[in-house]
Amino acid sequence: RTAEMLMFWISLAALVCASGARPPQSSLENDFTVDNEPEEVRSAAMKKLLEVFGMEDPPAIHGHKQPPQYMLDLYNTVADVDGVTKDPNLLEGNTVRSFFDKLRSEQVEYRFNLSTVASTEKILTAELHLFKLRPQATLAFHRHHFCQVSVYQIMDTSRGNGTKDKKLLSSRLIPIHSAGWEVFTITQAVRSWMSDEGSNLGLHVVVRTLGGSQMDKKLVRFASGRNHHQSKQPMLVLFTDDGRQSAALGSMADPHDATDTSGLLRAPAAAPSSRSARSVEHGEEEGVSMPCQRLPLYVDFEEIGWSGWIVSPRGYNAYHCKGSCPFPLGQNMRPTNHATVQSIIHALKLIKGIETPCCVPDKLFSINLLYFDDDENVVLKQYKDMVAGSCGCH
Repeated sequence: RTAEMLMFWISLAALVCASGARPPQSSLENDFTVDNEPEEVRSAAMKKLLEVFGMEDPPAIHGHKQPPQYMLDLYNTVADVDGVTKDPNLLEGNTVRSFFDKLRSEQVEYRFNLSTVASTEKILTAELHLFKLRPQATLAFHRHHFCQVSVYQIMDTSRGNGTKDKKLLSSRLIPIHSAGWEVFTITQAVRSWMSDEGSNLGLHVVVRTLGGSQMDKKLVRFASGRNHHQSKQPMLVLFTDDGRQSAALGSMADPHDATDTSGLLRAPAAAPSSRSARSVEHGEEEGVSMPCQRLPLYVDFEEIGWSGWIVSPRGYNAYHCKGSCPFPLGQNMRPTNHATVQSIIHALKLIKGIETPCCVPDKLFSINLLYFDDDENVVLKQYKDMVAGSCGCH
């Protein structure tokens, strides 16, 4: 484990313990006000937790807004009810951002503010999502059945004659009588905007007949941000990789060991009852420690004070590892060869000061967070190594 991940688990445990010691608070400033806990410790813990989630400060709360249905569907596709990743191969990169059109024009021109995208993020795919409306009834029986829809990047508007330099990004045939979302790939434009923010002059959509003439705008219409419901607004969806490195725990697990995670994804393990918890504590006082095992560790975002900007999940079970690794280490404790040797050295007292192996996570899984950023954009981000999948002696 890296020192950074170790610090994270220590900070996380401190936060959860602190939050469970009092009723939930509504404001971030009032959280974790445990009498015996110094303010600087709480502040450092919150700062470290934000770093784990790739943030310097929690996003501003803008009230209850409805996330785009596309983002909700995408989250439900890649994550279970607790936010745990169903399959790491489902998502391209580790971040998906959605942006609404800022021009809100009745014309087929769109502009998106990408200021919240870090310059270090690698742009993998960018998609323009447009909702095509049904043709007006009076024009339904038109001799054309398909139209050519082309998306252009606006390059220059400085010409005095009013014309614009445009670069073709995507073009394809669309049924005239259809209705619903149409998606166009515009990755090239977004990459150029990221390298030169001033070049972001927007997009222009042109609809033509198969013969190349201009299509009647009443026949082929796309929903605009000005005249239609938010659920049909033009949207840019950006798939990126923020380049954050995860803790290198892969070496702890046998790559050929196909551990079944279905139980983890279905439901978390039940927390021990107060009676069993007391008997465990009593057993430890008697010097009889429980064997290494995985126990619940629920992180409640409402208790932390983050529920105002996080859409899903409301919290998740991070789990933690606890217990002893006594000699001899059985295979149920999933020991490494090193841990087995260390336990032997300890048992035989061949070298002074050698402790027993430690009970730690040996498999970690990622979680997904769906949240609003400072600019009211909805972001889906995947965080590696956030859930202890199993525990072992190491």
